[in-house]
Amino acid sequence: MRPRFILLGDSITEESFSPAGGWGAALTSRYARKADVVLRGFSGYNTRWALFLLSRLFPAGSEDTPALVTIFFGANDAALPDGSHKRQYVPLPEYKENLLKIISSVKSLSKDTLIVLITPPPVDEATLQVAAWKFFGARPEDASPRKNEITGHYAKACVEVAREAEVPVIDLWTCMQEQPGWQTSYLSDGLHLTPEGNGVVFEKLVEVLNKKGLSFEAMKWDFPEHGDVNAENPAKTSW
Repeated sequence: MRPRFILLGDSITEESFSPAGGWGAALTSRYARKADVVLRGFSGYNTRWALFLLSRLFPAGSEDTPALVTIFFGANDAALPDGSHKRQYVPLPEYKENLLKIISSVKSLSKDTLIVLITPPPVDEATLQVAAWKFFGARPEDASPRKNEITGHYAKACVEVAREAEVPVIDLWTCMQEQPGWQTSYLSDGLHLTPEGNGVVFEKLVEVLNKKGLSFEAMKWDFPEHGDVNAENPAKTSW
């Protein structure tokens, strides 16, 4: 059977199969006939709520262990505790603890599963404030429900967890802000990703996979290429 790549996260993961350049869709295309990419994105979820999914996503004793699990939470955890999205807020120490629990749950299934943490991307507060007013019932005078500086603390904590757990991490919050004009080139509404932003996630993830032995070139086809099939008697094909 093909190896499975499980993408676990919030709306930025849920939207990763968007026809407009989603990073999950790009990964599926990249690994066609090499791996099955399984989408497990849950819009609006934080790490606290994600903990209740673990027993069903990664049931104990399962032999069908994934080759890769990406863990992409933090954008909702970093909501302001007194803002319009306060129900999603998770204190920073708990966020780190929750990430460690998720990692531990995956590691308990198999030591061979590659786990990759992804930090929340940066936040464009001005654009997000308008989006909150238009789509989430906030008043025009209300402040942005998230602050880029605060999100940066969560991104730093995610990097620290990765170091402690000895797993790779993609620091989106830092690398995206290295590009001038990131607010509009990488973010569609101040929080979620544009096609270009999705492209950054895809490129950074492929870099990690290439380094960790899960490159497209290193993985085997699940069945022979068509030119190798015995045309007269397919059952006698050598593979």
